[in-house]
Amino acid sequence: MADEILLVLSTFPDVATARRIGRQLVEDKCAACANLLPAVESIYWWQQKVETASETIVLLKTSADRYEALETTLRQLHPYEVPEIIAFRVEQGLPEYLRWVSENCAS
Repeated sequence: MADEILLVLSTFPDVATARRIGRQLVEDKCAACANLLPAVESIYWWQQKVETASETIVLLKTSADRYEALETTLRQLHPYEVPEIIAFRVEQGLPEYLRWVSENCAS
């Protein structure tokens, strides 16, 4: 479990917010890397109606050991009342890259 790598997705209202929070998560070693994908269109239910928003999605690479710290920090910094935080286990990947993620999330 200690070597398990996760890919975490989260959306943000704009690029500046995504950049600021992504950078903080990397600086705090909650994530080894944050990739920002601006200009995604989201359609979702919120407070009994369908909403549409332009958002920025961030792909965060972290270790299972650091997930709790990542989630806690992300919830504290995120402007949304209920932020999207979805984690996927990385089943396979370049071993050197996965090792790099693990090493750069070590607290």
